[in-house]
Amino acid sequence: MNMIATLREENDRGARLAPLVVMALLLTSVLFAPLWAFAAPADEPAKAAEKAAEAEPTVEAEAMDMAAQWGIEVTSIRLTANDYMIDYRYRVLDADKATDLFKRQIKPYLIHQKTEKVLAVPETAKVGPLRNSNIPQEGKIYWMFFGNAGDLVQTGDKVTVVIGDFRVEDLIVE
Repeated sequence: MNMIATLREENDRGARLAPLVVMALLLTSVLFAPLWAFAAPADEPAKAAEKAAEAEPTVEAEAMDMAAQWGIEVTSIRLTANDYMIDYRYRVLDADKATDLFKRQIKPYLIHQKTEKVLAVPETAKVGPLRNSNIPQEGKIYWMFFGNAGDLVQTGDKVTVVIGDFRVEDLIVE
């Protein structure tokens, strides 16, 4: 009986904290989004251009395949909310092709490639899953958050995002 009372207390505590977590995520997104727009130092664009030229055929081909098959392009994947969450963002290029990625019954997950651990989309009591499940619209950027308990995923780590049959590998966390 004591175990049931403990579980109920933990559940109540989680329900009270959920709105605070969502507010913290939104506030972090609004406050720190302008910081991501700053330009790199003067010598960095040249180095970045060289690296992009070396990797261009593979990255470009994968992006074209993803757009052709799923109607989306990945815009970013980065740590957020004091590294407790991973923010995955993608732009819809073809709403009809992207429809399967928005189905509520499909549960997305993220695989940390180094440890092969699976991270899920958190679900809060009042807000529900921390992901978009609206009808997709072309040109809009959509998001989903994955929990990052214990700071498992770090900046620079490679991850795989899976949403039903959709799978994109080797994403590098910013």
